[in-house]
Amino acid sequence: MSVNPSLIDKVAWVLVRDGRVLGARSRGKDTAYLPGGKREPGETDVDTLVREIAEELTVTIDPATAHHVGTFEAQAHGRAEGVLVRMACYTADHTGEIAPASEIDEVVWLTYADRDRLSPVAQLLFDHLHTTGLLP
Repeated sequence: MSVNPSLIDKVAWVLVRDGRVLGARSRGKDTAYLPGGKREPGETDVDTLVREIAEELTVTIDPATAHHVGTFEAQAHGRAEGVLVRMACYTADHTGEIAPASEIDEVVWLTYADRDRLSPVAQLLFDHLHTTGLLP
């Protein structure tokens, strides 16, 4: 499989609670992202989701409950023009208390009104969640 250097392949966790979506802000960044990260060679979407969320938020994702919400693609925030990010988004149950770890500085709960604080690809997800009624 060839790697496309102008495409960043990510998997993200979508946790909606009380009309807000869990977000994270990485160390040194001003934009909120959805928790998750890049796939490692040979990983499935769910493998990536479980590994990344454990690393970033100290909780355990239950792989049996993972549900694909959608896959979104947009210009990568902070990257050269033409570099895209493709983000496969999943809901899933978890165990443990959510706490920032690894490169995560802050956990944030975002409403649709916070859409402009997000990366372009996350804005597409928020639009989808809003349109489908999952995010008021």
